[in-house]
Amino acid sequence: KVIKFQGNLKIPHMGWNSLKIVKEDPLLKGIKNGDYFYFVHSYYARPEDGRKVLAMVEYGKDVAVVVRGEPLIYGVQFHPEKSSEKGLKILANFGELVEKWK
Repeated sequence: KVIKFQGNLKIPHMGWNSLKIVKEDPLLKGIKNGDYFYFVHSYYARPEDGRKVLAMVEYGKDVAVVVRGEPLIYGVQFHPEKSSEKGLKILANFGELVEKWK
């Protein structure tokens, strides 16, 4: 389900926010709790299956920002390409996962 942010929050949410890792996954190799990523969004997704959530951020409430489906489907709410070395690390990790999965 996709939901628009409500309340007194600045919308769109533009800027840096820190991840809270809730489940280890190879996509997040080299990423630590508290690492910052760049966001530009007015909506957030609420997965039907919370077990698929890998990381969250707090923006008025805890929001899922990294999810994994099967067999090798990932979604991120932030812009990895604009998130400095940590974002590039996630993209590199994804590339490694794709190569191993072939």
